[in-house]
Amino acid sequence: MKQYIVTGMTCAACQARVEKAVAKLPEVESVSVSLLTNSMGVQGQVSDETVIKAVEDAGYGASLKGAASQSGQGNGARTNSYSAKLASEEAALQDHETPKLVKRLAWSLGFLALLMYITMGHNMLGWPLPGFLNHNHIGLALTQLLISIIVMYINRAFFISGFRTLFHGSPNMDSLVALGSSVSFGWSLYIFYRMTYMITTGVANVDLMSIYHNQLYFESAAMIPALITVGKTLESMSKGRTTDALKNLMKMAPKTAVILQDGQEVTVGIDQVHTEDIFVVKPGESIPVDGIIVEGETAVDESALTGESIPVDKVVGDSISAATMNQSGYIKARASRVGEDTTFSQIIQMVSDAAATKAPIARIADRSCNPSCHHGG
Repeated sequence: MKQYIVTGMTCAACQARVEKAVAKLPEVESVSVSLLTNSMGVQGQVSDETVIKAVEDAGYGASLKGAASQSGQGNGARTNSYSAKLASEEAALQDHETPKLVKRLAWSLGFLALLMYITMGHNMLGWPLPGFLNHNHIGLALTQLLISIIVMYINRAFFISGFRTLFHGSPNMDSLVALGSSVSFGWSLYIFYRMTYMITTGVANVDLMSIYHNQLYFESAAMIPALITVGKTLESMSKGRTTDALKNLMKMAPKTAVILQDGQEVTVGIDQVHTEDIFVVKPGESIPVDGIIVEGETAVDESALTGESIPVDKVVGDSISAATMNQSGYIKARASRVGEDTTFSQIIQMVSDAAATKAPIARIADRSCNPSCHHGG
């Protein structure tokens, strides 16, 4: 199964849209999109370019997971590809979105508080304003307009995503936010121009006051995206925590190894270890790759693989696994499996695949709720 990174998804409707777009490709046997990890797994004889184009045509972005590492040939290139792929996947799981949303939320709420002070605080509670704005309905309306534009610009991502997906015929939650805020702003802008027209034609000020108090909704235009950003921020924080297990698992993968070259101990990158190499592990060090002990004996903490907290005694001829911890003895071992072939790497791959795909029961639920989203629909 090939895995891809999908960008631009914001809700379950986006996830369903991407799945539907890729599932329509004739060569695709199955496809599963995870909103949690922004990833997609595709099964079938289909080119990467075709899959990426289908996602882009649906209004989203896509790239092959670990694409930068796909180069070289032979065993050495394979381990190098694995090392780069692991680093790429770990980087893809980093939570870059939450800090941006927190900053966006802070600015949004700051300007929204100022806007609410003008509209609710002054209009309803009589809180004081600068003298030049007191009973200056045109000035107050203009101030509201400018502040609401600032809040909407800060949250422009809603409008970009919402209208883009709307124009692609697949509206999502951002479309609702964008439409709700835009309609409120558009109506209020119309009322603002109506107020200026009333001034130029000499309509009584009491009528102007009534329109100002009852028909302007600039605060709603700003409040909608600002409050939705609160939910987006909490959602992003939650998503970041749910991928912590996979990120911590990847961080446990050894980065270096000590191998014997011409009788000398040499520290090399993990991608430079090949099968049949003799590597050395000292007490307290992590075992870099799977291997067979050829000299020495020790106790190995295998809790990273098995969950067993009691160290297991190992002697010459016993197998050891990558990412487990050498507790006591100095050992030499012959590498038997490296790169993607190690037991630890296969565990990471299985967890990653599980995060990028759905359980069978979830697929059944999706087909029941939306028959058009499955392949051939």
